[in-house]
Amino acid sequence: MNVTIWNENVHERTEEHVRAIYPEGIHGALAGALADVGTVRTATLEQPEHGLPADVIGATDVLTWWGHVAHDDVDDAVVGRVHDAVLGGMGLVVLHSGHYAKVFKRLLGTSCSLRWRNEGERELVWTVDPGHPIAAGVPQPIVIEAQEMYGEHFDIPAPDELVFVSSFAGGEVFRGGCCFRRGRGRIFYFSPGDQDYPVYHHPDVRRVIANAVRWAAPACGRHPVPDAPESPRGWFE
Repeated sequence: MNVTIWNENVHERTEEHVRAIYPEGIHGALAGALADVGTVRTATLEQPEHGLPADVIGATDVLTWWGHVAHDDVDDAVVGRVHDAVLGGMGLVVLHSGHYAKVFKRLLGTSCSLRWRNEGERELVWTVDPGHPIAAGVPQPIVIEAQEMYGEHFDIPAPDELVFVSSFAGGEVFRGGCCFRRGRGRIFYFSPGDQDYPVYHHPDVRRVIANAVRWAAPACGRHPVPDAPESPRGWFE
């Protein structure tokens, strides 16, 4: 499997406390989590074409996406390239504040807005579909001692499969592990992972992400986005 990890890589370059948590960037931490899944490459916002030219996307089975403060800086041509690749069968794993990524909103067709509060509260990640492959080997619940709160209402379409919900010390709940299918592609959204906390070093979070990448991989290979065929003459005459 070929996995591409995309990270906007802004906080790590500009904020010392984030660099202390993720000295190799969030993409570096995720690369370590996925080292046993397949061949891993990383890409970041500041690279030409954000590190996602056509040949990279064409060779990617699953793309992971983390962004936060620079969603608007992602070029629309790259968004279209990723969008079409998902419809053609490439898997997409969207993490934490990537819910506001242009490509995620385009694929889901909603604002993907939510409630949030960043006070370092404890998060409990509850498995609601224990038979799902993404939940394999995951404890019940995952305990994250400090994390940004994400709460409902989360403006997304009803997930095709809901794997995890989170609860927070303030009483909020959140649909934080959601599966979608668009065209031939599989999409998984997983909420834990703010830049201010070492969540991507958490072994159970890393297990979920690795499981999600395996689940999202195209089962029958990649295909170009098909054009709508012309209707045979006479059908509607």
